[in-house]
Amino acid sequence: MGDFPGFDGLPFWINGLIVLATFAMIGFGAHWVVEAAARIAKRFGISELVIGLTVVAFGTSAPEFAVTLISAFEGHGDISVGNIVGSNIFNLGFILGGCALVRAIPISPTLLRRDGTVIGVTTILLLGLIGWDLRLDRYDGALLFFMLIAYLGYLFRQRRAGVDDEHEPDEHGVQRATSLGWDSVKLVVGLICIVGGSHFLVESATAIARGFGVSEWVIGVTIVAAGTSAPELATSLAGVIKGRYALSAGNVIGSDIFNMLGVLGLAGMLHPVDIDAMARVSLAALCGMVFLVLFFMRTGWRVSRLEGLALVGIAALRWGLDLSTRVSG
Repeated sequence: MGDFPGFDGLPFWINGLIVLATFAMIGFGAHWVVEAAARIAKRFGISELVIGLTVVAFGTSAPEFAVTLISAFEGHGDISVGNIVGSNIFNLGFILGGCALVRAIPISPTLLRRDGTVIGVTTILLLGLIGWDLRLDRYDGALLFFMLIAYLGYLFRQRRAGVDDEHEPDEHGVQRATSLGWDSVKLVVGLICIVGGSHFLVESATAIARGFGVSEWVIGVTIVAAGTSAPELATSLAGVIKGRYALSAGNVIGSDIFNMLGVLGLAGMLHPVDIDAMARVSLAALCGMVFLVLFFMRTGWRVSRLEGLALVGIAALRWGLDLSTRVSG
């Protein structure tokens, strides 16, 4: 698929329109995936926090999953890994911080102590694995993916202990009576939109990068990351507005965990990639963002509006620094 003719030769404005169209396509697909998956999960009596950390997080991470795997197989290692690093920074800065600006977000001690520990350890591990040799190989991927399986197993063993299970109203779209067949159709159609949109997003974004002399790492960590984070933004913002704080915060943390352990783990196992040296700086920035978020969560067991403003400001600064780097890799 990487030799799809014409993208490098297309005018910038056409590639730009393709990128915008794929954002919409990916967002539409992820909306259907999340909606169908959350309905199915609710039927099994799983708590809102666990749904946010698992089912919804997996659904909203589907664009990152598709873009990362497609990029890896097409030889765009920098976009593959940069998309995950950039998406995680975007999630914690713009999405969690932006949602806190709308309304301060209460934090469950369970979320911080259990899931916060996982995301903190995982981020440090990722910095060591990739920062050491600038390569994501099969051994790295297997380790990350094994950690995801262990985390999910622990989550579902503990799903009825220490987690508030708030039932969502009909307007949230999870408890309405719908047929399993219709939910399955929406799930499949949503995944098709995500995978198809992700392919064209990678092709056009790569063409733009080459045309402007911007490295693929920068494109992956900024533009592609923002596009694939659209589902997390929509889901978390809707959760905060409707007072479903556990789902909103759990979606952000869970998506970041899925991105690092699941997406990069599977990508590394299937197709090892080499990565730009700029990855070390971006991974260090991600580590700093993760531990700042965990600190904010512990201060009063909430993320306040002021703390949200700080997160948005830091993410914007990071984005500006990345975009200002125009040296092609």
